[in-house]
Amino acid sequence: MFRLPMLATAIAAAGALGALAQTGDALRQAPPGAPWVQVSDALPLPEFIPGLGTLFVDPDTLPAGPFLAYDRDGVLSATVYMTPLGELQNGTAYDGLALGSAGVSSVDIYFNAGHPGVEAPHAHVVLFHDEAAKGRLAE
Repeated sequence: MFRLPMLATAIAAAGALGALAQTGDALRQAPPGAPWVQVSDALPLPEFIPGLGTLFVDPDTLPAGPFLAYDRDGVLSATVYMTPLGELQNGTAYDGLALGSAGVSSVDIYFNAGHPGVEAPHAHVVLFHDEAAKGRLAE
């Protein structure tokens, strides 16, 4: 049980070192443009997922992501990673994960039993980009 939080924290730290090819203003407002696709356009998921917002992902980075999470006003609010537990337990490392924004005010890590797109049980690692982001994504 202690390993999962350590692994997820390591993933988040690795992500903090990564950088997206597109930076700055290009990602701050939805939609972020190619190669990003809106998750709800590709999978049977709602456009806005309470707690995560409107998600965009570069399909080449699946399953871990990053997923860019936008609030209802289209403002980038979080970067989300979805790391399958089985892959982590088998030694898969997700190194150099990119960030939607360098500013991170808090991180949530929690278990998800699986959903369309990432069916296997996995950890959600959510990096919120400002102090109000969590509240904006909840609504």
